[in-house]
Amino acid sequence: MNSREYESLCAGCHALDENRVGPAHRGVFGRKAGSAPDYDYSEALASSKVVWSEETLDRWLGGPEKFIPGQKMSISVASEADRRDVIAYLKAQSR
Repeated sequence: MNSREYESLCAGCHALDENRVGPAHRGVFGRKAGSAPDYDYSEALASSKVVWSEETLDRWLGGPEKFIPGQKMSISVASEADRRDVIAYLKAQSR
């Protein structure tokens, strides 16, 4: 996945280096869910014990509310291939 694809799927709410409607994505791998600085997370996400990895991001992107009930992300990525691409891009940007 390149930055153009990231822009089309994610940038409506997210950016790599700044919080928008959603939190900044750079450094997401290995970070505890709900812990990015200066972002107002839902209690459900902030109190979860999830740490972002390929597996947890796939589950999250496939159905955020199913994975962590009470969170506030209303978009999911139905395509498994698109989820893999998003995850690969985020992993590359977390190094």
